[in-house]
Amino acid sequence: MIDITQLEKPNQSRYAKKAKKGLSEAMIRYISKDKKEPDWMLKHRLQSYEIFLKKSMPKFGPDLSELNFDEIIYYAKPGKIKNTHSWKNVPKDIKRTFERLGIPKAERKYLAGAGAQYESQSVYHNLKEKYGKLGIIFEDMDKALNLYPELVKKYFMKAVTMRDHKFAALHGAVWSGGTFIYIPAGVTVDQPLQAYFRMNAKSMGQFEHTLIIVEAGAQGSYIEGCSAPKYDSPSLHAGLVEIFVGENARFRYSSVENWSRNTFNLNTKRAIVDKNGIMEWVSGNMGSKRTMLYPCSILRGEGSRADHLGIAFANGDQIQDTGAKVVHAAKNTSSKIVMKSISKNGGESIFRGMVKILRGAKGSVAHLKCDSLLLDDKSKANTIPALEIDENDVSAGHEATTGKISDEQMFYCASRGIEPDTATGMIVNGFIEPIVKELPLEYAVEMNRLIELEMEEAGAVG
Repeated sequence: MIDITQLEKPNQSRYAKKAKKGLSEAMIRYISKDKKEPDWMLKHRLQSYEIFLKKSMPKFGPDLSELNFDEIIYYAKPGKIKNTHSWKNVPKDIKRTFERLGIPKAERKYLAGAGAQYESQSVYHNLKEKYGKLGIIFEDMDKALNLYPELVKKYFMKAVTMRDHKFAALHGAVWSGGTFIYIPAGVTVDQPLQAYFRMNAKSMGQFEHTLIIVEAGAQGSYIEGCSAPKYDSPSLHAGLVEIFVGENARFRYSSVENWSRNTFNLNTKRAIVDKNGIMEWVSGNMGSKRTMLYPCSILRGEGSRADHLGIAFANGDQIQDTGAKVVHAAKNTSSKIVMKSISKNGGESIFRGMVKILRGAKGSVAHLKCDSLLLDDKSKANTIPALEIDENDVSAGHEATTGKISDEQMFYCASRGIEPDTATGMIVNGFIEPIVKELPLEYAVEMNRLIELEMEEAGAVG
């Protein structure tokens, strides 16, 4: 069983002495120099920084006024820890964190490999030999940039550009670490690849970049877990995920994000899907003070498909502003968005679902659904579905429900000797079951445990 309750404790500090708060051109140049990056990446960083300074903050969503960019550490690494391919060489204090998420155990049982990022640096990365022989690349982004510069350059920030919004520009300027996956044409990875990201420093920013390329006819899946300990000052997570799904390819991206209550989780995720390709998203969001996260799929190939499944839990002063977006840009494309949100103890859940069907995307089918569960009178749930349709020959619809646990449900449970707290937990588990069942067993266990802790008012356990 994964012991999530211990994750709120920070590990021993090992950060480089040059870890400083604030963002400047000098800091960006230092990051690039320290990582020995090619000139084109430094140029990209500096251009992104210029755009960041000019871009305004989002004009929608939760209040971000408490976020002070000058008080964030944009680059830190855990001292002299080296990237290693051997689990036994990982420092003991860091190893304990990863063991609590079951990485070694999972790896032995069924995982193709595991990567772990601690602050800005990858400290553990492993890939079983048989997958390497198939031409699969599973590396941290820093190493991939040096080993496969032309491949990275071809795809890096092409699905999400530095001009998309302020936090995309910030990411382009200061990104560090993350995951690079390349699956060659026709290759199937029959076991999920895994990465885990932990933000340990006070006032830390984490800006990992995940770049996944799935060539024509290939298949695979990836699981990502995130956490951070509790501190009294704000932290910032502004990662970026780009996924390219080739013709007749299929990929599933699953994530469980459990940042602490001081974290602003402002992540950006986007996939581009070619002809007859399939993209699947499964996500769980909880913990952070403010979350703005809307994974997007662009269906640019005929017959392509995207499925988005997600859970958000808002507890106390949290605002979970989540959802999904799908752009139908080709004929006979299809999409499904199903989101579940739970609000408790004054928490606020906001769902934003957007489906765009462009002119010429004939035969497209889209369905958008959001269900919200309020556990008390203090909590809030807002649903904002949107359909933008520029083509007549399509089928599209949306539905939304918001409700509370009924007296009839509680009476039914009481009549069978079930205590109120247990009954509430059972009803919540039934509510989220359609999403949780799509996760691999070990992550389904983690998700259920995190929900249980929230129900127990243990707060975010990051």
